[in-house]
Amino acid sequence: MPYLTDRPRLEGQVTLAEPDAEWATTAARLLRAIGGALGSTGLLLEHAGSTSVPGLAAKPVIDLVLGVPDPVDEAAYVPALEALGYQLRIREPEWHEHRLLAGAHPTVNLHVFAAGSDEIDRMLAFRDHLRRDSADRELYVRTKRELASRTWAHVQDYADAKSRVVEEILRRAPAVERGDGEVAR
Repeated sequence: MPYLTDRPRLEGQVTLAEPDAEWATTAARLLRAIGGALGSTGLLLEHAGSTSVPGLAAKPVIDLVLGVPDPVDEAAYVPALEALGYQLRIREPEWHEHRLLAGAHPTVNLHVFAAGSDEIDRMLAFRDHLRRDSADRELYVRTKRELASRTWAHVQDYADAKSRVVEEILRRAPAVERGDGEVAR
């Protein structure tokens, strides 16, 4: 089980908030604080997820993605993030060595991967495509609203239910060219 704390239960519907321009401002403030705390350990730090797409309804949770040299080396970054109020909640060695730290006030999911991870590329390609493509943005929000109206045991179940439409949209997203000249999807 990847959860280091009790898996949060929902037992209800997911609440989507209407787009809020403050999400970008809040994310920028959080990114500055994290970058300052991590220094050169934070090789990549971005606002991702639905709150990073202007005009898109979202759960009022700021998703950030952090690329570090080695996510397994938690001592290199977790203490600095804990000092900022984040708590390590999920450790998924089998999935890109993903770590998730959660923050409150505002609610934040900080996803940690190895810098250069294909999953970072996917997250950013999805974000960038939704920022540019109004038809796919509308498809995604319709899907989110329909799924949010259902009852879910866990928020992750709702997230998993979006996978089909996310993959469909990603197939239309342009490939991402990495700084090392490699192209990723």
